[in-house]
Amino acid sequence: MSSIEDIRRMSREEREKRLQELRAELARLKAQAHRGSLENPSSIRKIKREIARILTVMNEEKLGKSKSQVAATAEKQ
Repeated sequence: MSSIEDIRRMSREEREKRLQELRAELARLKAQAHRGSLENPSSIRKIKREIARILTVMNEEKLGKSKSQVAATAEKQ
């Protein structure tokens, strides 16, 4: 699992590739859960969280927020 700082250091292409990999893994795990053969149910939650982190960073980049703006907003909450 990647931390938010690790994700921010990735290039845009790396983030997109990682996002595709995670979505494929999530689909595979959901299929296993449906069949009842999932060994670690918490892995679905972890993958969903990493997907959310990547999407958050991509959205921040899209909106043009800098790291300092994001950090300042986080400190206020």
